[in-house]
Amino acid sequence: MALTNGPKDRNAYGEELRGRREARGWTQEELGARAVLSRSHIAHIEAGRRFPSVDDAERLDQVLETGGVLRRFLPESKLATFFAGVAEMEPLAAMIREFGQSLVPGLLQTPDYTAAVFAAGFPRLSEDRCADRIRTRRARADILNNPVRPELWALLDEAVLRRSVGGPAVMAEQLRHIHDLGARQRIRVHVLPFSVGAHAVLESSITLMHFDDMAPLAYVEGLSTGTVLDSPAVVERCLVSYDLALGDALSHRESLKFIKAVEEEYADAVR
Repeated sequence: MALTNGPKDRNAYGEELRGRREARGWTQEELGARAVLSRSHIAHIEAGRRFPSVDDAERLDQVLETGGVLRRFLPESKLATFFAGVAEMEPLAAMIREFGQSLVPGLLQTPDYTAAVFAAGFPRLSEDRCADRIRTRRARADILNNPVRPELWALLDEAVLRRSVGGPAVMAEQLRHIHDLGARQRIRVHVLPFSVGAHAVLESSITLMHFDDMAPLAYVEGLSTGTVLDSPAVVERCLVSYDLALGDALSHRESLKFIKAVEEEYADAVR
């Protein structure tokens, strides 16, 4: 199959990559070694489960000598390049487990909270660009309209609740939103209070995604950077670290009480 009309379909993209690879007589492992990608990552792309990142597509083009086809026919994304692949996987996940280190995870953010986060970033965004990004983030959260899938667990450092992003009114609304989702059992939420001290995921925010028909993935993010981890050994370490931190956290019920109390503190500040 030749990519001639810019298809947005992952299956078509995967078929094209597989055809190019097989024409070279390479295994997935051999292509991965040449393009500095794991065999499982190549397998996911060829199976139509995900698109490569822009950087990955450019490396694939280079080693397969495809003249830029694999980069050129990636779908355009309004998301940061390093995050686009993760957003594609969210709707496919059976379970998503988030750890918020200093910010509310994107799937749980209210529009005003998101706007405050973007307003503080660099480079500054135009009003239209900011509104566009808020709409994109809200569209991702539509997966929570399904009452049961994906299962979502949110592990939140107390710093997430105490950092006044956007001011007391915005924070009161944000925490009310999280509390409502938790009270309705749409999500499970666990707070890691400051009193715990150091914990196993203190150094990084993390997203863990579990699927029905493929191995789990982990995603870690820093300033203007993000990395999808699919090495089984690395993902397993992330899973164990998350579970260790979860063991130090408050129960779902106690976390809801904690969140409600902090929400009321913010609400009192604006009365």
